Amino acid sequence: MGLIGGSFALDLKGINPEATMYGIDTSEDHLDKAIELGIIQEKAVFEDLAQADWVILAIPVDKMVEVLPRILDVIKDDAIVLDVGSTKEQICKSVENHPKRRNFMAAHPIAGTEFSGPTSAQRGLFIGKTNIICEVEKTASGFQQKALEFFDAIGMHIRYMDPKSHDKHIAYVSHLSHISSFMLGKTVIEKEKNERDIFDMAGSGFESTVRLAKSSPSMWTPIFKQNKDEVLQPLREYIDNLNRFKELLENEDFEAIYAEMQQTNRIKEILEGIHLKKMKL
Repeated sequence: MGLIGGSFALDLKGINPEATMYGIDTSEDHLDKAIELGIIQEKAVFEDLAQADWVILAIPVDKMVEVLPRILDVIKDDAIVLDVGSTKEQICKSVENHPKRRNFMAAHPIAGTEFSGPTSAQRGLFIGKTNIICEVEKTASGFQQKALEFFDAIGMHIRYMDPKSHDKHIAYVSHLSHISSFMLGKTVIEKEKNERDIFDMAGSGFESTVRLAKSSPSMWTPIFKQNKDEVLQPLREYIDNLNRFKELLENEDFEAIYAEMQQTNRIKEILEGIHLKKMKL
């Protein structure tokens, strides 16, 4: 009952007001809050999944590989199961030989924020966001159509990718960003122990850079564990770039520093191009 699962529940309810949303969570407080906020209408337990038409699995990725096969064991033949994990290879492998693999769609909506829990859920979160779907050919066509109609109705753009490529690419554009944010936050906090006024000088640039450091460690530690091999390579490259910048600064080679930053300014054009492409879609 967090940001992604709760937001999906709100959007599903918005599309089908007659539907009843049930919630399963290890936290009773989260379930109570989800009911209070109208995210779900009823609490449920694992055995109730046998009656579900839709199942959205939004839990830490290490738990997904354990829970997903059990979900497929108990669902109806015409139920659809979606996951929203930030890693895909191990999750897909966990059910590759399951008799009901056809009922499952491996998805990753790129719509996260630094907030968690039921209060972070919001209707319309996914408008204009990308949803990466892996191994779509292993999902039965009827379930594909049902899921894709839903994603279209809530305004998502779809990309198809194999699980290994997904995990490699997402390590660069998401997982590395979180590591950078966590470690920048750590560096400043350690300095703040001796200089209490350091945060008084923190502007919007600092706040935007460390925003991701507010993310849930219970969600991100399993992600780093599952995607360790793919994360290590961009992390090494990032450290190499930091060391190069450090050396240029030590050597007072400000022309090279200028050239490095000017070259990196191309990121503006790249991101603007991606944004325009999404707008056209």
